[in-house]
Amino acid sequence: MLRKVVIPAAGLGTRLLSATKEQPKEMLPVFSVTKDGELCLKPVVQLVFEQLHHAGFREFCFIVGKEKRAIEDHFTPDSSYVSMLRRNDKNGPSEDLQAFYEMVEESTLVWINQPEPRGFGDAVLKAKPFIGGDSFLVHAGDSYILSENSEHLKRLTEVSDMMKADAAFLVQQVEDPRRYGVVEGTREGAGIVRVTRVVEKPLQPASKLAIMPVYAFHPVILKALEVTQSGVGGEIQLTDGIQKMVEWGLEIRAVELEEKDVRLDIGSPELYWESQSLSYKHSVEKKRRNN
Repeated sequence: MLRKVVIPAAGLGTRLLSATKEQPKEMLPVFSVTKDGELCLKPVVQLVFEQLHHAGFREFCFIVGKEKRAIEDHFTPDSSYVSMLRRNDKNGPSEDLQAFYEMVEESTLVWINQPEPRGFGDAVLKAKPFIGGDSFLVHAGDSYILSENSEHLKRLTEVSDMMKADAAFLVQQVEDPRRYGVVEGTREGAGIVRVTRVVEKPLQPASKLAIMPVYAFHPVILKALEVTQSGVGGEIQLTDGIQKMVEWGLEIRAVELEEKDVRLDIGSPELYWESQSLSYKHSVEKKRRNN
């Protein structure tokens, strides 16, 4: 049973400078809808947290970078600010913020610093004291999936449990997979792939099946990462740790996103603009359905 979530949010975000010089890219906003159905802007990492909370998770470990406390500050309830909004008749925003704070207060939040940006795999390894001997979920703090009733999380956890997978993760067919981890394997039914090889950012991808940064792991991934050498960019890549698990003969599964699922990626200016457009369209449609 998955109960714990690790949310890496310590990347430098250099492709989004200068907006990310002082704030984490995970704090950049995209469109959403408030509790009363109005359009609003929320940081990506807040949307990730809220979605995971709605899916039943209550134990969170955030991996954050040094000298950038914006995420921790944002997740610190501020009742005086809520009161100020109410005094100024900002009832919609105040209720939405209060609901977010209630989710925070219902949860256990752990903050771990990654002093140097040594890669996604290193960020997960930093969470070892939090993980202990439990299976856990990893969800990037700068990537959000628009999915009706969080169905993508349900599919992932079901595959992880039913197939007793040591690692399971989301994947999607993309036109240019060279900037992703790329999956090779054999199909085991609708939307499920038994993984035989994964490669981080290959120059000549063997498939167009790209890893999306949402994973369910047995804690054996920590042992794999501990013996994984630095890879692409001189960093410890989570993909390389998964490949180590493949080489050890462990059970690895990939779960394809459905066509109706939409991933918001804010990794570059062009992708951030696309995410703004997609989130606006999705939010307007949601607002229309609720009216």
